[in-house]
Amino acid sequence: MGATSGLGRGVALGLLAEGYIIGVCGRRKEALDEIKAIAPDKVFTKVIDVTKEEAPSLLMELIGEMGGMDLYFHSSGYGKQNMALDLSIEKQTVLTNSYGFVQMVVTAFNYFKAEKRSGRIAVISSVAGTKGMGSAPSYSATKRLDWTYIEALAQLAHMQKLDIKFTDIRPGFVATDFIAGESYPMTMQTDYVVKHILKAVRKGKRKVIIDWKYRIMCFNWRHIPSCVWERLRIHN
Repeated sequence: MGATSGLGRGVALGLLAEGYIIGVCGRRKEALDEIKAIAPDKVFTKVIDVTKEEAPSLLMELIGEMGGMDLYFHSSGYGKQNMALDLSIEKQTVLTNSYGFVQMVVTAFNYFKAEKRSGRIAVISSVAGTKGMGSAPSYSATKRLDWTYIEALAQLAHMQKLDIKFTDIRPGFVATDFIAGESYPMTMQTDYVVKHILKAVRKGKRKVIIDWKYRIMCFNWRHIPSCVWERLRIHN
């Protein structure tokens, strides 16, 4: 989900190269068709906007066309720096990263549950969920929601004795269209991050921060008291 550009496209191509039959989803049909053209017999496509009410039924249609699903990979996301608190940016961020995230992950969860089959739900969240960031309030808040929601579903799966596993992937800044035109510290190249994502999924990691620099940063951030954090000036 979210395969039309950036990390989602990179992961889709990586899984295809590993021999997966893949279903690719996103809002831009032409971008999906480009992936299908690489291996028409192994790629299924469906135009899906995760913020729309029909998105879950469209995902189920795609799963049916493919003949089943073993891995659901969610890479759809939105966010911008928004110190002016432009409400349209905050709304789109919440719709995509919270409402859209929840309804698609729930659809995947319920599919595995109804079919009584094992499966994995892997999502790209962000290191931004570590702390509330004044430069991007809704983005950091929604990414923390993603963390917590996956944690809750992992517990629910255990409670219901379901063989559903989860992978929460938390990258730092990546050189994709997502941050095009802006300057960020410790920016990583897409291919590098995709390689680590595929490794995490392949090894069945529960959660992973990409990469070591961000692991150190997040460790330090978590130990900053709120009274200090709220006085820091953190932006790009």
